[in-house]
Amino acid sequence: MDNPILHSFVSLTVFTLMLALGVNHSFEQLTSLWRRPGLLLRSLVAVVFLVPLVVVLLLWVFDLPPAVATGLAVLAAAPGAPLTYKRSQMAGGDPTYSASLQLTLALLAVGITPLILALFYSLFEFVTEGVTLFQVARQVGQVTFLPVIIGLSLQQFAPRLAEVLRKPVLVLANILFILLLLMLVLLLALVPELRAMLTVGWLPTVAILFMVVVSLTIGHLLGGPRRDQRSTLATACIARNVGLALFIAQLCDYGQQFIPTLLTYMILGGLLAVPYAVWSKRQLTLRQESESGKSDLNLRGML
Repeated sequence: MDNPILHSFVSLTVFTLMLALGVNHSFEQLTSLWRRPGLLLRSLVAVVFLVPLVVVLLLWVFDLPPAVATGLAVLAAAPGAPLTYKRSQMAGGDPTYSASLQLTLALLAVGITPLILALFYSLFEFVTEGVTLFQVARQVGQVTFLPVIIGLSLQQFAPRLAEVLRKPVLVLANILFILLLLMLVLLLALVPELRAMLTVGWLPTVAILFMVVVSLTIGHLLGGPRRDQRSTLATACIARNVGLALFIAQLCDYGQQFIPTLLTYMILGGLLAVPYAVWSKRQLTLRQESESGKSDLNLRGML
């Protein structure tokens, strides 16, 4: 994880994904969730309250090693992953809702992350403390808000340039995302030390799997009647900001000890999200085909 090439490539990929988000969505679209109080409330309850609550229950029920417990607590305190929008698209999610939710969670993470970590520390003393609002704000600003602001600024002050850049930036972001996934797979296959870091034990693995499955379920149930919004919120619940969690690990004296938990969650969460994404997108396609068929029948009846 200390490989500077990999770190630079991850940063470039995330920056490009967020720039594509800013160039291809208007300010009204990116803030659309703020004008839908019911959906906003359900989203925040799911991502920033119920998912951390699940982790609290896990830490009470399972006798987990302190490093694993700390890793899960840090993940619970880190919503708004930069890849949420892309993963939501793969599950057939609502793109406008996904983009607005991602930025909303990233904005709230500035205050929520230190608060949740403080709550975990008050309940479980081995969980990390001392992460300040400024440290989180700097990290979130660099990887999330800066590229989005650049994209929105281009739309406002250089609309022609923004129009020219929209498709190329989006294509480049998709290519980098695919290359990043392939790079991570190759690293796991070729680097024994990295595979060894994923060996956290059977009990922590069960706890992580439980956290992922329950988080998916929470998002799916609270997403509302629309299937594309359900898949979006389910994705947001499990897509914890591993980059922010790794940054917090760097701030702690024993941060290296809970990095294996972060990596294991990232791998298992990604693997479990795939069948859900395939199923969700398939259900959405079937519904659209059914509605299209009904529209054709109604049109023929009118004729």
